[in-house]
Amino acid sequence: MHPQQLRIGTRASQLALWQANWVKSELEKRYPGMEVTLTKIKTIGDKILDVPLAQVGGKGLFVKEIEEAMLRDEIDIAVHSMKDVPTDFPEGLGLHCITEREDPRDAVISRNIKFADLPQGARIGTSALRRQAQLLKVRPDLQMVIIRGNVETRIKKLTDDNLDAVILAAAGLKRLGFTDSVGEYLDTNLSIPAIGQGALGIECRLADPIITETIAFFNHADTSHAVRAERALLKRCEGGCQVPIAAHGTVQGSELHLVGFIASVDGQRSVRGEITGPVTECEQLGIRLADQLLADGGKVILEEVYQRSIGE
Repeated sequence: MHPQQLRIGTRASQLALWQANWVKSELEKRYPGMEVTLTKIKTIGDKILDVPLAQVGGKGLFVKEIEEAMLRDEIDIAVHSMKDVPTDFPEGLGLHCITEREDPRDAVISRNIKFADLPQGARIGTSALRRQAQLLKVRPDLQMVIIRGNVETRIKKLTDDNLDAVILAAAGLKRLGFTDSVGEYLDTNLSIPAIGQGALGIECRLADPIITETIAFFNHADTSHAVRAERALLKRCEGGCQVPIAAHGTVQGSELHLVGFIASVDGQRSVRGEITGPVTECEQLGIRLADQLLADGGKVILEEVYQRSIGE
């Protein structure tokens, strides 16, 4: 049994609309005759474009208003980029599905120069402290320039702001058809992805059996196990979406391999670790790796990052 009508809540950015329209088309293919509509909702993160996300707060910047609309029964489901989704939800709401992951890597858009060949002191545009910390770890000479805006706006900043390179998530570039702009994809050993990068999450009212059954087919088991491990690590570290924490899970058969990373904003101090275990223990693996990272120095690093952000 499925509803005759289903309302999707989404941000109004180009990428968010691509993602919501993809979910809409998949629903319409699976349930011919179902009327699926999109409700565009402006979030705090969409309104504040002149301040780095880490200074605005990080947690829930791109989902809060959408969740409020769901609690008011104005929408039935919400489609999110998983890397924007906080680890805690309002009572009654939660993630029911995590879709198959697109390319999780970071991509470099430059003036035909590979990352390793960028000149001394090159100016790099990025929106994430995670990328900044990892790239400064290997190239402390780089000048990091925080850029905001939608994918196309950030690509244009290469020329508009006279940058040497811009680094974005490969998934968004592939979904929007901007792969011709990519000069290089960074290996996940060099730039460990953001938690959930490349995957979409579908949030709903968990006590609504008709909706949960209707959307259940979107869930991709391997991606779900990997992302749940990543998010468990993030939650254990009490990290928001905009702190220098990275994690990437991969599934091979019934085994999950998880890599985690915590760094200072300048990349000069960092801890990295990895763990492997059964996919059925994905969240426990994330918690265990988080505890290992925190004990190895990550706790001190994060405390200093949070103190610094409070000071700013």
